[in-house]
Order: sequence, then structure tokens, then C-alpha cells
Amino acid sequence: MHRFFHRALVLASSTILLSACASFPHDAPITGLRLIGEQRIALKQAFEGTSVGGLSGIDYDAANKSWVMESDDRSEINPARFYRAALNYDSKAFAGVTLNSVHFFTQPDGSRYPNLAHARLDRGDQVADIETIRVDPQDGSLWYGSEGNRKVGLHPFVRHADSGGRYLATLPTPAMFNVSKEEVGSRNNMTFEALSFSSDGKSLWLGMEAALYQDGPLATPDNGSVVRITRLDRAGKVLGQYAYPVEPVASRPGPGREADNGVSEILAVNDHQLLVVERAGVANADGVYTNHVRIYEMETEGATDVQALPALAGATYVPARKRLLLDLEKIGLARVDNIEGISWGPRLENGRRSLVLISDDNFNPLQVTQILAFEVL
Repeated sequence: MHRFFHRALVLASSTILLSACASFPHDAPITGLRLIGEQRIALKQAFEGTSVGGLSGIDYDAANKSWVMESDDRSEINPARFYRAALNYDSKAFAGVTLNSVHFFTQPDGSRYPNLAHARLDRGDQVADIETIRVDPQDGSLWYGSEGNRKVGLHPFVRHADSGGRYLATLPTPAMFNVSKEEVGSRNNMTFEALSFSSDGKSLWLGMEAALYQDGPLATPDNGSVVRITRLDRAGKVLGQYAYPVEPVASRPGPGREADNGVSEILAVNDHQLLVVERAGVANADGVYTNHVRIYEMETEGATDVQALPALAGATYVPARKRLLLDLEKIGLARVDNIEGISWGPRLENGRRSLVLISDDNFNPLQVTQILAFEVL
């Protein structure tokens, strides 16, 4: 979650040329992305008794021709929830966004997720910080990831829900990702940020936002970092785990201010390649954030499977290769907000695929919820 100041919007269409290595599942290689346009959702827009915002995950439900967008509201404003929406775009224009319904996630006992002030942690309540959501290609059910809360001992989790958000199961995840009172395991608010089904729909990819304590320090303007991206089957068995190198922070913060860079979402391209969204937040002297957002292609072939390494710091391994596909600061947008979601979209009328990004405004008046639609060339 990051914040930065408001600037005027200038919509632009832009073609970004990419090398022809990446491909969609069963598709020809990508040669470029063309920005179709941008739409925004108003700050705290009222919808069916909720305030819309914090949209940190998005996915396309092809069977219903609708989009799911989850909020990372920790049930502070309204209970943990997701929205179903229609995005009206074609190859020529992005005409609008229509919210159609809101749905609330439930815990195993059927209750909605509480906020921290009302949670009974001694009875097993979770406080959900939902950062990623995916539609199951097999049956239209939903899978989502929560970052947990290290400060109160809540582990991150991945859960399976029906199409309305009702709890079905919890996916077992490696114990190395649990939180601890010691400096080992996941850092607070830097855990399960990214989730994607594999291209064949039989397994899931799970991405950390930042390094585990034992894997090394966080990214700085001078040095990069490393995160683990894990492939699991539907029962939670680890099929592979790879070290993904995160870039140094793209600019320097003001004196005494913060800056970071991490993985905000992933998206499978084929059996061995993923798109990885790196999102940096840099505070200026006044504490106002600027975001730097880049999309990389991650290549797992030839990388070491690191699941057996308890710590990456000091270990010998081959990290995943990466290649820059898109720098959002170079496509003609007047501003780039806190992009946290990425999804393949439906085919356009010209037969080409589409790709959509969404930003998390943190319910902050200095930010916006922006949705960007691209044509894949």
C-alpha cells in the first residue's frame, strides 16, 4: 500500500514494443502492448451500502463475462469483500466501468471477517488483508490470498471460496511463510501479495511481496532484493519454488522518508513464464508517495528450485531470469498509481487478447483507482 499526490490525468494511447519471447497460453508471442485507455472509480464511491476502494486484485470470469475485483479493506470500512463489474472496452476505446454486485467473504464458520478490534483471535478469527484474487478456470470458484498480521501473530493464508465468496477450504502453504516473534519468516504486510493459476489451470503460483527475513534485506535505491515465487498443486503440495530478483528502488526518498520495491502481482503466461508486477513507493520530503511500476517476464527454466533452502541469504542458487516488458512511466500516462492487480481479459473484436491493470487507492484522497486496458499485439 502506497500513497502519492494527485495530478491531472492525460489519457494516451501508446505502443510499447517488446521482444517476442513471451506468449499467452496457446498463443503467438507478444510483440507489443497498446494502451487502449483508462477509467477511474471515484474515491469511496458508494455502492450497495459499501465504499469502493482498496482494489488490489482483479481477474476475468470468462464463463460469466464479468470481472471480479477484491478490496483489501481489513473490514475497517466494510467487511472483507469483492465486487463484480463490467469493463466496457474494445480495441478502439475504454468507455466505462459498471459495478454490478458486491459479495462478502466468509470464514469457515460462515461469519464475515471481522476487523482487528472485533476479532476473537482466541476463537480462531482471522483478520483478512486480501491482496489477490483469481477465478478458478475449472468451475468459476474463487481463490484469494491474505497477508495476515505479524503484529498479532496471524499467518498469511490462501483460501478457496465459492463464486459468492463463501468459504470452501484453506490451501496448505509452506511453514517458512508463517510469521514469528523472531526475525524469521514473513515480514509484516509483505507476504502473500500475488496469485495466479497456471496456464493449464491445474496448479497455482503464489508470490511474496518481499523477502523473508532469512532471505536477505529489503530493496533500497542502491540494492535489489529477492522474493520466493512458489508453484503448488490444488492440495498444497509444492511443485517448485524460485528466487525472483527484485530491482532496486527506482528513485530516492526525501530525508528520513521511506522507499520500497516489491512484487504486487503475478500472472502465468505459459508453463514456465510469468508476468511479474514490481511496484515501488517512494515518499518525498513532504511524505507524499510516487509509484514506479514495471512489468517483467519471469523465466523459471534453468532456475534453481529453492524450496529446500531454509535461507537464501548466503546460499548458492540460480535465480529466475527476468526481462523488462513494460515501464508504466513511459506509456504517456500523466500519473501512475499503486498498481496491484493484473489479469488477462477477453479477446477483442479484432481477435487479439487484452490485458487489464488496476490500482489500489488505499481509500486515500491523494490517490486514484485507475483501470488500464491494453491490446496485446
